[in-house]
Amino acid sequence: MKPPPVIGIAGGIGSGKSTVAGALQDAGCLLYDADAEVARLYERDDVLATLRRWWGPEVAPDGEGLDRARVAGIIFDDPAQRERLENYLFPLLADERAALIRRAAEEHAPAVVIDAPLLYEAGLDAECDAVIFVDTPRDERLRRLRDRSGWDAGELDRREKAQLPLDAKRERADYTVNGSGSRADLAREARRLLEDVLNRPAG
Repeated sequence: MKPPPVIGIAGGIGSGKSTVAGALQDAGCLLYDADAEVARLYERDDVLATLRRWWGPEVAPDGEGLDRARVAGIIFDDPAQRERLENYLFPLLADERAALIRRAAEEHAPAVVIDAPLLYEAGLDAECDAVIFVDTPRDERLRRLRDRSGWDAGELDRREKAQLPLDAKRERADYTVNGSGSRADLAREARRLLEDVLNRPAG
């Protein structure tokens, strides 16, 4: 059974990647949401036990689940700890992606969409037949993040330093969409690009 194409979504934090991914999901694609998958891993007893062993019981107090803010403070301040966590989680996430691609083939979904903040950093672009870069000005992204999460410019900068520079992501992508328009405009462009990917010659 031939697997469907895999489309990756890239862009800066707050650029509108999830809007593009959601539009493709509405068009029948199966969505791999890396943040949601990581959140599910963080609920697993074996994962929590490992993180307590590394960083102490305060990262996941009994009965309270993971203190994600504490973990974020650890991994964004110490690249070695971030790499340690990624090396632990990435193989677990790869199993989930493989299962989703198999299910997409069985269900004849038009494509699988990977919405992952670390698409390039984790090497997930190698699994993609096409990558869409959502290009949104920094000021607009910061406005969204202030409204959504209360972040300031320093928090945005701190987190983006842990990622590949935006210019490099843009250059490596197959398509670029303007993420500063309305959600309807972004969804319309996403569906147009899906048709383009599906109609590209094989190979």
